[in-house]
Amino acid sequence: MKRAAQGYKILEGSCAGPAVCPLSRVRAGTEVCIKELTTAPEITDRLRELGFCEEQKIKLLTRKSSFICQVCNARLGISEALADSILVEPMPASHADVG
Repeated sequence: MKRAAQGYKILEGSCAGPAVCPLSRVRAGTEVCIKELTTAPEITDRLRELGFCEEQKIKLLTRKSSFICQVCNARLGISEALADSILVEPMPASHADVG
């Protein structure tokens, strides 16, 4: 279940400004707030069980072979396809409370 373009703008692999964009488009080391999960209901439920909930703050640690995220003091790896389905908003640098 993919969504059409949300009106977000991507610059050099990161979100431009406060716009919502897929997790797969943010730079490693970026702290974000999850805004929406656009996956099938059973996958959405599983993501929420793992801590990928709306309004949850997470940090993208690396985006090499898989996307490693710090979520609720745990490191979890997800695929690029799944990262495409998690819409996030970058957090201002002053809200660096994930880590």
